[in-house]
Parts: sequence; structure tokens; C-alpha cells
Amino acid sequence: MSPPPTINGCHRHNNKPCVSKPPAVPDIFLTAFSLLFLFSSPKAHQNRTLLPRCLSSPPKHRRFLRISTMSLTNSHFPTPQALSDWLKPRLPSDSFASWGVKPGTKNVHNLWLELSEGETCLADSSPPLRTVNVVTVRIIGKNNRFLVESRQELSDGSVRDRFRPLSEKMKPDENPEEAAIRAVKEELGSIINLGLEDGEVVKIVPGSYQKKMEERNSVSYPGLPACYVLHSLDAWVEGLPEGEFCTEEGEEYKDANGSRALHKAVTVRKHYWKWVSPS
Repeated sequence: MSPPPTINGCHRHNNKPCVSKPPAVPDIFLTAFSLLFLFSSPKAHQNRTLLPRCLSSPPKHRRFLRISTMSLTNSHFPTPQALSDWLKPRLPSDSFASWGVKPGTKNVHNLWLELSEGETCLADSSPPLRTVNVVTVRIIGKNNRFLVESRQELSDGSVRDRFRPLSEKMKPDENPEEAAIRAVKEELGSIINLGLEDGEVVKIVPGSYQKKMEERNSVSYPGLPACYVLHSLDAWVEGLPEGEFCTEEGEEYKDANGSRALHKAVTVRKHYWKWVSPS
């Protein structure tokens, strides 16, 4: 059924045109007078100024979505206890309680030492983000096999599987080649005679340097997300055994006056190595 015809936009009912009546003259004057009174009122003028401000202001709850990305170093935490107090409310309680207790993990003292050496920085966020630069050295042997660390024995007696090339946290202002040579010296130095100052024992493969970033939860510090900036390169190292072997590592950090209580940190005592094929 088609709608009734319209005249000037009005429907026509019972063959009678629908004509809109103009407003009565008194109504027009009454409306104009009301508007004049409203906008000339001081209170109304005040509301007019406040209304746009209220609409342009963002909701207050958005302030809590802002996350500071300021990097924190050891200078913010004079003691391991200060670092622990800062971390506790920012991490899951069960994860934080497992540090240094769960086999293969490290403790707050380790993280504090990393901060003091400039190897790690923390983002001031909840949870904090740990950022660390790591050099990875793929040592090439005979028949194009390369060396991997199969497992580590820690100072607390626990063992953790690795199966990765030699890797080490970088020091501040250290370039990848310098870090690679230092890593070989620290982790393989107990089994080979290193003349690292002339570069005859460790030779970096030209053009092998690559850099990438990975974000994942830290194995050493459960519940703490980490951003790893990986600097990888290949190298030849003279004097390594052809079969599986084990090396011992000295103290990772120095403590001239005994104030850093290194015995409280979980450190690597032995490295176990094996050669694997590229496949």
C-alpha cells in the first residue's frame, strides 16, 4: 500500500491537505525573551565557558595508562635489598619468590651486580623490562662444525641445559669484537693458552656480524620480561679439543674491598661443550 500523498513534506489524510500552522506571535516573543534572559545571565555565561573545557579534557582514568620508560641503573638501588623492595610490588609474588630457589635461576644479588656493572638496565614499569646486550660467538671447527655449550653447572649445585653458542653479556662501551674476545677468554681460557692481545688465537670471521632483538621471559629471573639485543658473529679459535670437553670459569665480578658480597650471587662454575654439525 503506497503512503498517502504529501504536500510540501506533509502527509495528506482523508483528501485533506496537512498544512502546518505558523507559530502564534506571542509564542515567538516568549521564546526570544527566554533565550535573551538565558544568555545574558552571568551564571549562564560562566557555564558556557566551562562546558567546552570539560568536553575537551580527557577522562581522568587515562592518566594511569601512561607507563614510564625511564631506564634504571645501579645508582637507583644502593643495595640489593633496595632493589628487592622495588621489585616485589611489580612482579608476581610466586615468580619473584622462586629467584635463586628454583634450580637454574639466579637471585636479586645477581641482578644487582648486573646493574652495577652496567650490563643490564631496567625500565621503570610494571612489570619492569630488563634490557641486556649479549654477544654470541659461533666458533667454527673442523668439517664446518660449530661449538655449543650443552649445559652449565652453577655454584648452588644445580645444572641448567643450554645448547647454544658461547654467549656473554656485554660491558658498557664495549664493541662486539671486544666482547667476543673477552667471552672466549673467560669461558674457554682454562683449557687453551690465549694470547688475546695479538689476536692470533681468536680470529673473527669478516662480514659475519649480525644484530637482532628478542623479547621473552627471563629464565634466570622468572616473571621478569627481558629484551635481548643479540650481537652475533663467527670466529675461529686455535687450540680447542676436537671432542666434548669442560671448562671452569673464575669469578664473574671483581670485589676489591669485599663490599659486594659476591658469595651471595649464583654463579657459573663449569661449562660443558660439544661440537655439532650445521644441520
